[in-house]
Amino acid sequence: MKLSQLTATVGAAALAATWISIAAAPARAETGVTDDTIKIGALGVLTGPNAKFGDTIYNGVEAVYRQANAAGGIHGRMIEYVREDDRCQAAEAVGAVKKLIHQHQVFMIHGGACSNASLAAKPEIVAVGVPWVITASTASSLTDPVHPRIFTTMLAGWMESYAQVQYAIDQGMKRIAIVAQHDNWGRSRYDPLIEAFKRQGIEPVADEEIAPDPSDGTPQALRLQAAQADAVILILFPKAAAVVLRDTYKIGYRPFLIGGSTVGDVGVFASNVGIPGAADKLHAVSTIGYTADDPAMAEWKAKVEAAFPNDTFNIYHMFGIASGQFVVEALRRAGRDLTRESVSQAMTDLSVQTDPYAGPITCTPTNHQCHNTAAWFGLVDGVTNRVGVTAVTR
Repeated sequence: MKLSQLTATVGAAALAATWISIAAAPARAETGVTDDTIKIGALGVLTGPNAKFGDTIYNGVEAVYRQANAAGGIHGRMIEYVREDDRCQAAEAVGAVKKLIHQHQVFMIHGGACSNASLAAKPEIVAVGVPWVITASTASSLTDPVHPRIFTTMLAGWMESYAQVQYAIDQGMKRIAIVAQHDNWGRSRYDPLIEAFKRQGIEPVADEEIAPDPSDGTPQALRLQAAQADAVILILFPKAAAVVLRDTYKIGYRPFLIGGSTVGDVGVFASNVGIPGAADKLHAVSTIGYTADDPAMAEWKAKVEAAFPNDTFNIYHMFGIASGQFVVEALRRAGRDLTRESVSQAMTDLSVQTDPYAGPITCTPTNHQCHNTAAWFGLVDGVTNRVGVTAVTR
């Protein structure tokens, strides 16, 4: 054999061996995914007075994950859920998200409670390209404009305000007034509320401000009465809302009251007001579609309390259950060849009717604020019941 022929033969054999080696080598594993597991990280407040916005929600998420694992997992993989505490503080959130991404090496993040903390964590999440499904943070700028790997299953803050105006109109109210606190939280809802009024082509007949921690709401109540408002939209923390209800009732003024999610548990709020009948004309918006003791939630109540014996089932677990059902379906749709890109693509065009929400969680390529169905609760014969549903649009 000539030298040139020998060289060609050896070269061909080496090339063939190389291709065989490449073909036989396993595909590069995605971060946080093994043959048997998918590691998902929870970023949020786990300790302190705000823990209900984080740890309690994540117990609801984990109840869904445990159910999926008990049924064989997601395409044979078990979900591992690891949590890091941001303590509802921006500085802590940056360290917590870096730990999830670089130390725990999670596949995706499923959490987010306090908006300021989530906003601080967002740049690191975006830089690394980790998919993120937000459970509770309401800041619109987390998901608008759309980022291809960030989604939320919580009503965005502006949605509550738009829903309040729409609900007043749907109830036939003609003279609509506002009572709002004007701190940072209040402004985040007040500004969209004024925008919603303008889009409807109407103006509030009165626009009253009150402190978040007031002792007296009589002046505001008297001015609302003088304006002859038949409906009053409340953008208030529970204490301020209770003062307004108490003092309107005391002067004999009975407008229809439209509360935000801060007073969404109308029965508990009414007991805190402490005046029988004062909350009878209050309807409040809520992210969830049922009360915690509704028979429709009995199965989840049993599962959560069995898995977490120190918990009493509540609406925060329900946020987590809905969000968990959405993520589980997205993981299933993404298939066995799971990547960050494939799960993000699955969520981009996905609609899931969850157990706790009144309407579906629906994401589209142009809208990653995926939950837009506001439920309304009021007292019916002294018992908290769902009294309406509003599909929120802008």
